[in-house]
Amino acid sequence: MNTSPIKLSTSLFSLALEWQSRNYTLEQLLAKLKELHLGPGLEIVGFQSLKNFPFLADDQITDLKRIIEKYEFEPSCLDANVDIGIRRGSKLSIDETVEYLIPQIWAASTLGFPVVRIQMMAKPEVMQRLVPIAEKANVKLGMELHTPYAINHPAVMELRELYTKIDSPYLGFIPDFGTSMRAIPEALLYSFRSVGVTDELIAVTKEIWAKDVPMPQKFGELQERASALGATPAQIGRLNMAFSMNGRQPVEMWKEIVPQTVHIHGKFYGFDENGDEPSIDYASLLKVFHDGGYQGYISSEYEGTAFTDEFSGFEMVEKHQALCKRILNTL
Repeated sequence: MNTSPIKLSTSLFSLALEWQSRNYTLEQLLAKLKELHLGPGLEIVGFQSLKNFPFLADDQITDLKRIIEKYEFEPSCLDANVDIGIRRGSKLSIDETVEYLIPQIWAASTLGFPVVRIQMMAKPEVMQRLVPIAEKANVKLGMELHTPYAINHPAVMELRELYTKIDSPYLGFIPDFGTSMRAIPEALLYSFRSVGVTDELIAVTKEIWAKDVPMPQKFGELQERASALGATPAQIGRLNMAFSMNGRQPVEMWKEIVPQTVHIHGKFYGFDENGDEPSIDYASLLKVFHDGGYQGYISSEYEGTAFTDEFSGFEMVEKHQALCKRILNTL
């Protein structure tokens, strides 16, 4: 039993393969999660799980509320998308981005989700203009800090300054644990080998990944060294994933934004024989947020579906929540 003020949640993003297989309806996904005791929180990706999102029909709203209540889940976060590139030839303007997000915020409010995940494509001006909407909808706007957006990234610093200026409880952050990794996941490295990447190329990638230099510099060094070893452009493109998906922000840096954290994405890729996540230091991460007084949800967010279909999302979320419970119960 989890006795920590940090509560567990499941993101349906973790079940992307199961959902895309069409072997489960949305209700069947929730029924299976309930059967496995995976929750109590529930995070939904709006455009992934809900037809016609964010313009939901009344019967959709009624039915989703019904199944959430039936299987005793607590809405934790609804993931909005900030698709500024949906129009060919030009990106959405500030005005258009605001208008694109407003119905997503209201959809979250209508469905009973207290937090909306926002992505870094939303500029500070967008966030500032959305505050009155969030207040009316009673929904917190959580900016997801996903690699490469460490908390000292210039774009994040600009946002933090805005948050300080506005000082609204409806503005916050959603740390993604993939921003603070201690190794490249083995599952990702295995996927490199499946397209002909050699052990020598993987060793070079690991070496460059461990360097404390800007990401563009890593891309450049990898391009030069991998090309010299005979890597194809396609193979180099795959190797670049190691830099773009796996951040190296020190765990302790999260302390600076714990008071502004409104939700957490518990990113994970796999587990060892002891049930630990080898590429992410969960014990240290959870301690930082626990000791900092965070009392919200952490959603299990399995990222392995990006490069392998070997594992069941249900199985992986089970292992992740067992790990989190084990750690949280010691704090």
